[in-house]
Amino acid sequence: MAASSRAQVLDLYRAMLRESKHFSAYNYRTYAIRRIRDAFRENKNVQDPVEIQTLVNKAKRDLGMIRRQRPGPLLLTPGCPEQLRASCWALPRPEANSRKEWTQPSVFKSSLGS
Repeated sequence: MAASSRAQVLDLYRAMLRESKHFSAYNYRTYAIRRIRDAFRENKNVQDPVEIQTLVNKAKRDLGMIRRQRPGPLLLTPGCPEQLRASCWALPRPEANSRKEWTQPSVFKSSLGS
């Protein structure tokens, strides 16, 4: 294996392990780390440059998938644009003087026989 491809493989290995450590679920995190280690150990003796490049490309795709699975920032952060909060996440605000009593939806009324 050439020195540059060895460095590239080691960088991918480290990046995949680093990104996998961000999974919040313990079982998923440990599975991902174990699977990455096993896959790299299994292919450590590959000598064919074409096969090495194929494996590197697969590892890059997998790294992208791991990065997409990582939890991102919530939309309700203080820097979130007001339009996003209003359209997606904000609950409708009740009017100041309206006090409506809760009524049972008609779907439930018909199924209860009342």
